[in-house]
Amino acid sequence: MVSPEFAKWSLQRIANAVFPAVLLFVIAGIGSVLLSVQACWSLEPTEILMVTNDNAPDSLPLARYYMGKRGIPEENLLQLSVTDHEQCSREEYEKKIARPIRKYLTERNYLGPPLRCIVTVYGVPLTITNTDLSLNEKAALTDMQGKAHLLNLQLQSLKEDEKGKRKAIQNELDRINNQINFFKKMGNGAAVDSELALVLQKGYPLIGWLPNPLYRDYDGTPFQKLADGILMTCRLDGPSAKIVRRMIDDSLTAEKKGLIGKAYFDARWPYPGDKPLTDYAIYDRSIHRAADQVKKSGLMPAILDEKPTLFQPGECPDAALYCGWYSLSKYVDAFQWVPGAVGYHIASGECVTLKDPRSRAWCKVMLEKGVAATLGPVGEPYVEAFPLPELFFSLLLEGKLTLAECFARSNPYLSWKIVLIGDPLYKPFKHRAGDSHNQHQTPKE
Repeated sequence: MVSPEFAKWSLQRIANAVFPAVLLFVIAGIGSVLLSVQACWSLEPTEILMVTNDNAPDSLPLARYYMGKRGIPEENLLQLSVTDHEQCSREEYEKKIARPIRKYLTERNYLGPPLRCIVTVYGVPLTITNTDLSLNEKAALTDMQGKAHLLNLQLQSLKEDEKGKRKAIQNELDRINNQINFFKKMGNGAAVDSELALVLQKGYPLIGWLPNPLYRDYDGTPFQKLADGILMTCRLDGPSAKIVRRMIDDSLTAEKKGLIGKAYFDARWPYPGDKPLTDYAIYDRSIHRAADQVKKSGLMPAILDEKPTLFQPGECPDAALYCGWYSLSKYVDAFQWVPGAVGYHIASGECVTLKDPRSRAWCKVMLEKGVAATLGPVGEPYVEAFPLPELFFSLLLEGKLTLAECFARSNPYLSWKIVLIGDPLYKPFKHRAGDSHNQHQTPKE
């Protein structure tokens, strides 16, 4: 992971130099879909679109199994025909995934209440690969390279005593070179699900990420109800169809009984206080704060490790909640997961694959070992792209929102790398909110 400060700095300058009109238009358009009155979402089964892949034999049966358990209407099912590989090209995504989903949503939303959540099911591709730059992107890159060349010529023409001018030109050259390097590195790859959140939007830039207008920052900014335009996403996926079915069953069982166990939070340093922080320290502090929230809730014991080493094998029995970092694509078998467990590991490539038997990435192995829900990146996300632990877990603990809603509120960016895996309607602590009126929250026997 690179510094989030550098990532933010670079992206801002790319936006200013390359996509000023387009990006501002997109963000303004996205912002206009938010209502001014705060309201609770309460995602319903009738608002979920199930997306399956005809080329993956287990995809449709799993979708129907889940739909039957949660009471999702038959008309909320869309069958695609796309590659069953975990990766697809940008062209295939647009033609075989985005286009039919966009058409279905447009027609369906015109006729009745809008669908608000897309659930991709086992067999639907996970990642959109990087492709060559578009003509406009190539032109922008060429323009930046031309400016850098002119600045180099200016430096060469300056006299030795013109130190003030030299410094100013060098600073500008460094700024543009950083833009060029970051522009080349970022690419237009993304998680399929993250791109689908914007499937009804048009004309937005594909390089890098876009801010998620559904995100509620950790400063306590009130969240506003979603109108048409931005969608929640979630994925019923895993290493095998059997595991996906188990995830569904475990979520239903835990929701009915209440999630019982222990919460484990794996920080690397002692709590730094409330002073302004940068880079990884923000997330380390957030892990501390998430542990405190669990303790204050009284729902379960919370165990916090603030040593540089990770939890070691056998140290975490009855694990119901988890967040920690940083063991890159190398799961540590420290946990005995209870049915319905929710957790994630903050590292760069933990959801690159869910199917490769050789992988030891955290998302894949956590699902194999027994968690019901997790999240992670399909590629390098930069640390600030992860949901802040204190925000994600505080929303989950309240018991008012579904898993998909908790993720939507805590996920900072769209058209990017992070995906949510699990039952989108899962409320492990729904009893805290007295949620007994929604039938979809009562598991079917």
